[in-house]
Amino acid sequence: MGEKVVASGFDLSDRQRYRRKLRQCLVGLERLLAEKRFDRPRNLMGLEIELNLADSAGQPCMMNEEVLERIASRDFQTELAQFNIEVNIAPHRLAGRVLDQLAEELRIGLGYADRKAAEAGARIVMIGILPTLDAHHLVEANLSRGDRYTLLNDQVLAARGEDIALDIDGVERLTRTSASIAPEAACTSTQMHLQVTPGRFAAVWNAAQAAVGPQIALGANAPFLFGRELLRETRPALFEQATDTRPEELRAQGVRPLTWFGERWITGVLDLFEENVRYFPALLPICDDEDPLRVLDEGGVPRLKELQLHNGTIYRWNRPVYAVVDGVPHLRVENRVLPAGPTVADVVANAAFYYGLVRALAESSRPVWTRLPFSAAAANFEAACRFGIDAHLRWPKPGRGGVVTVPAVRLVRDELLPMAAAGLDAWGVAPADRDRYLGVIEERCRRRVNGASWQAAVYHCARERGLDRPAALAAMTRRYCELMRSGDPVHTWPQDAPPP
Repeated sequence: MGEKVVASGFDLSDRQRYRRKLRQCLVGLERLLAEKRFDRPRNLMGLEIELNLADSAGQPCMMNEEVLERIASRDFQTELAQFNIEVNIAPHRLAGRVLDQLAEELRIGLGYADRKAAEAGARIVMIGILPTLDAHHLVEANLSRGDRYTLLNDQVLAARGEDIALDIDGVERLTRTSASIAPEAACTSTQMHLQVTPGRFAAVWNAAQAAVGPQIALGANAPFLFGRELLRETRPALFEQATDTRPEELRAQGVRPLTWFGERWITGVLDLFEENVRYFPALLPICDDEDPLRVLDEGGVPRLKELQLHNGTIYRWNRPVYAVVDGVPHLRVENRVLPAGPTVADVVANAAFYYGLVRALAESSRPVWTRLPFSAAAANFEAACRFGIDAHLRWPKPGRGGVVTVPAVRLVRDELLPMAAAGLDAWGVAPADRDRYLGVIEERCRRRVNGASWQAAVYHCARERGLDRPAALAAMTRRYCELMRSGDPVHTWPQDAPPP
């Protein structure tokens, strides 16, 4: 959510007042766009990574407050559960040696945080879902302390009116219910921000939506949940179900979920904010004292707090963001599809591929969204989550009409990697950085290895050695943590059975 809120009840008039304020915010945003009040192009990117805390046995540690107290840095913050923290990297200009700089900052920051966590008996783990998590870990009592987490939990359950139901069918099937939103905390992601001008927003968002399938196919790192092997990237399905305010009757009616891929390409940023207001009732109807239209009439810049809060409770995989920094408004695309990890090198390689590909797609003379049905982009998302690096994706035929289905690794190596390289060149990223980090992506494709395939292979090796399911998951997790700290990208990791 990103903002502190105060837990309290809401009366019947709160939603109506909030709805009126949201509509005022939309008018205010439209006026800001018409008056060209937004920040000039700055080519800024930002990064957030959600992290797990685990002990030496690979089991989750419920101690984020103690760990954060020891870290004592505003770059690290609480997340939903007591075994989660988040690190925020300051914005960087996409140019020069930015990728190496980003990698160095992450290595230093995460290394320091890991040493401080070790003083409290925990270690930091970058992974999409911690494989050793079980149902007894993901309960309301283990949510982080704070009004915003309590209020979010209460409002989701109140809107739903019944326990949350999980039903994920992959290699194995998991069915379970939860009396809280705590299962959401199992999902730890990498969130990449890109500041864009209003005129470029639609092209960048559409490009980011088209890139989702390849992103997940390459970066999947969450194949296990509650001891079951599910999808290669289980996190999106889990997140959608854990935040779902719809009982089954509303799902049957086609009511949209809070966690949403979307349903169409857009022509402007207002499309997304208008959809959010039109389709989704307020989850947290907390009103600010600001009158956004009066602020505009007086020559100021409104914060549009209601719009920001509402937008923060609708979990698009590519989310539009409005923010005001130093009195100047700006827009960002927040890409939320990738899991955390496995290593700093992998995270930065994923970022290089994303920022380069989005730039190339957004500036193409034949935009991919004019040639690829939106339904195909959504199908790519689902296929990549299910099959990971072995997925087959739909993509426009090069130089011809129509759409073909191709292996993700072939699509990336033959078409998308050259585009990503050209995009990084357009940003002004140094060739040495471009080649180093896109080389990681190329090797993943060549060896057909990412975090999810490594986890599954090592787990099955452990089972073949005679370890039972919990022991095999714990042994694999310990080995993952050891190799993660080595810093070598995941495609180089050995896939033999870990020690018990």
